[in-house]
Amino acid sequence: MSLKQLNTDELILLCKKKNQRAQGEIYTRYAKSMYNVSFRIVKDVHFAEDIMQEGFLKAFTKIDDFKQEVAFGAWLKRIIVNCSIDFYKKNNQFKPEDFEATLYKIEETVVDLSETNSFNELKVKQVLKTIDSLKYNYRMVLTLFYIEGYDSEEISEILNISCANCRTTLSRAKEWLRKKLKEI
Repeated sequence: MSLKQLNTDELILLCKKKNQRAQGEIYTRYAKSMYNVSFRIVKDVHFAEDIMQEGFLKAFTKIDDFKQEVAFGAWLKRIIVNCSIDFYKKNNQFKPEDFEATLYKIEETVVDLSETNSFNELKVKQVLKTIDSLKYNYRMVLTLFYIEGYDSEEISEILNISCANCRTTLSRAKEWLRKKLKEI
């Protein structure tokens, strides 16, 4: 039977036995989405690629820790998010101009504007650009909440802050986002 025909749980069992072909299949299935997760946080194509690969290596070395309490994709996503945040904190060398240039590149390559959707796409661009203009902790909680789909409890675990602090930061970030969007 081909590895492509196996479900994720079967591949995980093979990965726990250090089967490199199974690891390759897992990588193939999840690489694009995990790259996108990393890219949304670090905003750099090359760093996102490196972080994604580092995250996969970490996942495969810690695969025995995966207890199937959550879906494998969610577990892997948590690893990638943590690697991305750690990288961003260590290398906080980006300038606001870098974010704008990166956002422009994303919009050119990822968003294919058609005439009928241009107004909605413009709104999405404005929201993303506005989120990117916020300070780091606001940007991070909004990205994890709205784009990655984490709840406040999960965000507090990821960012190592209290649940109350997370809810407060999220509330303030939403308020700042509303204010900034009204100015546009």
